Amino acid sequence: MNTRLLLVGCGKMGSAMLEGWLARGLQASNVFIVEQTETAEKLEAQYGINGVPDIDHIREDFIPQVVLFAVKPQVLPDLIDAYKPLVRAETVFLSVAAGKTIDFFTSHLGEHARIVRAMPNTPAAVSRGMTVMCPTENVSIAQRDMCQTLLEAVGMVSWIEDESLMDAVTGLSGSGPAYIFHLVEAMAQAGEAAGLPADQAMTLARQTVVGAGFLLDASEESAATLRENVTSPGGTTAAALNVLMDPKTGLPDLMTRAVAAARDRSKELAG
Repeated sequence: MNTRLLLVGCGKMGSAMLEGWLARGLQASNVFIVEQTETAEKLEAQYGINGVPDIDHIREDFIPQVVLFAVKPQVLPDLIDAYKPLVRAETVFLSVAAGKTIDFFTSHLGEHARIVRAMPNTPAAVSRGMTVMCPTENVSIAQRDMCQTLLEAVGMVSWIEDESLMDAVTGLSGSGPAYIFHLVEAMAQAGEAAGLPADQAMTLARQTVVGAGFLLDASEESAATLRENVTSPGGTTAAALNVLMDPKTGLPDLMTRAVAAARDRSKELAG
């Protein structure tokens, strides 16, 4: 990986991506990171990258191919205008700032800026993320490939062409890890209600979800087939699934309403 990269912000997500890139062979000398002075110095010492406190400290001869915004969305409006001088055909602006639309970036960087909006989720911190990306029309195939390679360092990547679908993406994969964590909480509470000690119930719930996730990842079979493989007719799993799959009160209806609520809130926040 010889991509010339300017990373703006290096918190948990930025650090996870940086470690993934360097592990895949990205040359540290090709990376500039904008962070607070103390943090920039630590990153420079730890990884051998170029850490700077602001854009004015970047080498004049350094022309990034990718400018990646990994800062909190609430601070982005205060700093983005400083990056307008970097707008050129060979530079793509890639953002993982939640809720910041393409219109936001074009309003600050101009209509000629090449922009890719990305929505990763928190498992990216352990390189098991799901990221969905949406490009502007002027982003080249080569630039799409660069962005995909960068985000694949922290998990799987998918593309959409219609930005309005980002609200549904947010509702499903963006907020989705919280649904799984709550499932673990609910399973543990149910185990405790069935008579298990609280600590043991949580251990069983956590490992069951972790193990099922690994099995799902390792198997070529669909989730439905894996479910059926566990379910003996008239057995204990079937009895539980009769509750969970009830068309009126079961998990499918509950999850549909939950994802829709998150999608609708995403629309409100973007608006």
